[in-house]
Amino acid sequence: MSRRVQFDQYGPADVLRVADVPRPSAGDGQVLVQVLAAGINPGEIAIRTGAMEQMFPATFPSGQGSDFAGRVVEVGPGVTGFAPGDEVMGWSDRRSAQADHVVSDRQHLIAKPRALDWIRAGALWAIGVTSFSAVRAVAVQPGEVVAVSAAAGGVGGLAAQLARRAGARVLGIASAASAGRLRAIGVEPVAYGDGLAERLRSLAPGGIDAFIDTHGDGYVDLAVALGVSPDRIDTVIDFAAAQRHGAKADASPQASTPDVLATMAEHVAWGRLTVHIAAIYPLDQVRDAYTELASGHVYGKIVLSTEMAADDPPCAADEPVHRPAPPGKRPGKDRPCPG
Repeated sequence: MSRRVQFDQYGPADVLRVADVPRPSAGDGQVLVQVLAAGINPGEIAIRTGAMEQMFPATFPSGQGSDFAGRVVEVGPGVTGFAPGDEVMGWSDRRSAQADHVVSDRQHLIAKPRALDWIRAGALWAIGVTSFSAVRAVAVQPGEVVAVSAAAGGVGGLAAQLARRAGARVLGIASAASAGRLRAIGVEPVAYGDGLAERLRSLAPGGIDAFIDTHGDGYVDLAVALGVSPDRIDTVIDFAAAQRHGAKADASPQASTPDVLATMAEHVAWGRLTVHIAAIYPLDQVRDAYTELASGHVYGKIVLSTEMAADDPPCAADEPVHRPAPPGKRPGKDRPCPG
């Protein structure tokens, strides 16, 4: 048997449960992976509540989750390049990553870099490919000024760092409490809220060249009002505003390839990009994990760990993820933040 997060009806986090189900098997062109870490994303909340039913209808009981990292258990017919025991990371299009085992298409997997810890590997697909897609869409050039909304979030934080790596000056829109974290990654913090347009104009009197929106809620309208050309605006969430203004809406679908994920994984593995982990929860505490995510005040990424016991406390953001378990001791209580 294998544990799997699932829900039987649309609703709040309370509809989630961890069910015991038969362990899946790999079919043609597929790989069965033992999941060690699985990221959670805001879009999964919208799917679970039914807010995106027209675009992503659920078939009950519905699984949940896309990002994961783990070890190969078996490979199906026609699969080459992977073997049992290989350390891998990738994504599932079947909403099935939050589980002890996941079946993934071969083309949705890459080898996990040895220097990358399990937690960040399991958190990377959605934020990694989405941020890559957004930065590519606005064609950042050296010396330009780029604004990023929700720059302290998972996608926004990586997009801001990618724009910096491209040689841009980055203005990161976030809460005042996140200012120090943004400065630490080379981003100039700009507090959101009343007066934001004036603050941006003051910081960039020569104008803003490109705008990446990872939050929605009027930021595309703001970018247009600031004089940013629509072809230099990309939103990963406000598709209606993009259509209204002729802006871009490149997100994960435009960059979900093994090559892009491998590029992002290497950047994170070797410290060229920073992925902050807000919290790590045991799989059995998935309701609590999504409740924290829904609060809207999460800096970085929340990850589910199958190594942690059901009653282990979630890790705080500043706890290490590389703490080794003592010889002969099980993960979980002895290693509450598995790496």
